[in-house]
Amino acid sequence: MVFVQLIDYHTDRPEEVDRLLSTWITSSTGVRAARRTRVCRDRHESTHYIEIIEFDSREDAAANSNLPETRAVHAAFAPLCTDGPRFIDLDVQRDERL
Repeated sequence: MVFVQLIDYHTDRPEEVDRLLSTWITSSTGVRAARRTRVCRDRHESTHYIEIIEFDSREDAAANSNLPETRAVHAAFAPLCTDGPRFIDLDVQRDERL
């Protein structure tokens, strides 16, 4: 079953967060389990962001979280968030292209 993780956070340093994501993408090539990521900014609150990460399964997401590359980037990412990141784990129940 497809698994989606949302990372809900606020930052006034989005360029630094974006650089960290690029660093993670490069450093985790060939070992990461994530298959897609989307970073979205709230149109009504300019410091509010949600990253949507897709995995093939919850187990893949857990393995991805345990990668040294993921841990290193998370350690640098969390201090850039004004209220700390909040993780929301979702099992996809229905998925249709419209």
